[in-house]
Amino acid sequence: MAHDKKFITVLGATGSIGVSTLDVASRHPERYGVFALTAHRQVDKLFEQCMTHRPAYAVLDRTEDAQRLQSRLDSAGCCTEVLAGPGSLAAVASAPEVDMVMAAIVGAAGLVPALAAARSGKRILLANKEALVMSGALFMQEVASNGATLLPIDSEHNAIFQALPAGFRQKIDGTEVTRILLTASGGPFRCKPVEELAAVTPEMACAHPNWVMGRKISVDSATMMNKGLEVIEAHWLFSAPAERIEVVIHPESVIHSMVAYVDGSVLAQLGNPDMRTPIAHAMAYPERVDAGVRPLDLFAIGQLNFERPDLERFPCLALAYRALEVGATAPAVLNAANEVAVGSFLEGGLRFDRISGVIAATLDAMEMQPADSLDSVLEADRRARLVAANFVRQFLQ
Repeated sequence: MAHDKKFITVLGATGSIGVSTLDVASRHPERYGVFALTAHRQVDKLFEQCMTHRPAYAVLDRTEDAQRLQSRLDSAGCCTEVLAGPGSLAAVASAPEVDMVMAAIVGAAGLVPALAAARSGKRILLANKEALVMSGALFMQEVASNGATLLPIDSEHNAIFQALPAGFRQKIDGTEVTRILLTASGGPFRCKPVEELAAVTPEMACAHPNWVMGRKISVDSATMMNKGLEVIEAHWLFSAPAERIEVVIHPESVIHSMVAYVDGSVLAQLGNPDMRTPIAHAMAYPERVDAGVRPLDLFAIGQLNFERPDLERFPCLALAYRALEVGATAPAVLNAANEVAVGSFLEGGLRFDRISGVIAATLDAMEMQPADSLDSVLEADRRARLVAANFVRQFLQ
């Protein structure tokens, strides 16, 4: 079957999601071409990717890095044009030649280019959960009013999307869907005595039992803040009230999430823990393509286990539900405070068990504003970082 070639911009190309996206694209050169690749500062890795995939554009954060990359590409005979800065991210996300945008920049930095893609009516493959956590109402409004297509890449939300009724676009209130069951691995400290969490090091927190991820998201998995952010993301993606979203700890990470129906049915999506599955699903939707993922061997797995999350062990999960209930800019504040606290922990400053304390103190200290514009969201993010940094300093004394 012949297909029109689709061109993709990969925001965050050098991270694990970006690398997996390029792997899927390279398996189907007749279907996918690469328009632009972006990275924060990884010049060497971006150089290799440009030589392999020959995008029209590459984007780096700093001008000096962009000039260095341009010089190397010119010398190597690669005609990729290198740009720099946040404005260039938005430009390559909204360019008319682009059919789909993989939004995989970690953290708040990914919000503006993802919004630019939405305003340009692109197919957005959303791996950056912060875009919805910080500005869910605003983002979904831009998607709807500009005819963009939003497909979730988080394995859990992609699983929910696959298990929902065909063509699902309405609220789950008043429909046949009764609950969304969001699975979580429980991370590396699911069974560790709570009193030992104070001694956790960054290396211990980044050693995830099932998934290969970046350092920040690995720590979020260890605290279960990652799952809290996913609860907020699910609320916006599927118009689901918080009380209909239930977190289920499933250590094997084989069931990626489930949807419960009014007739008693529960539909689950299963697969090996490999991000190329949801990436390939979203790239080819509504068709299916080979993702290079090994088949699931149920006999090797043998059994599947499920537990309720312990909120004493995982206070960050409770804080995320609280922020979702408060609404307005509370989720943006939660996200910013978490980024500051995790950053300090990874640098060897803040103790692991005090990450949640910094976030709780920041939520308590700040007055929430309506999250009705990009400016108000970014201002809440900016202020929350200052407040959280102050609490980090207090915790370190």
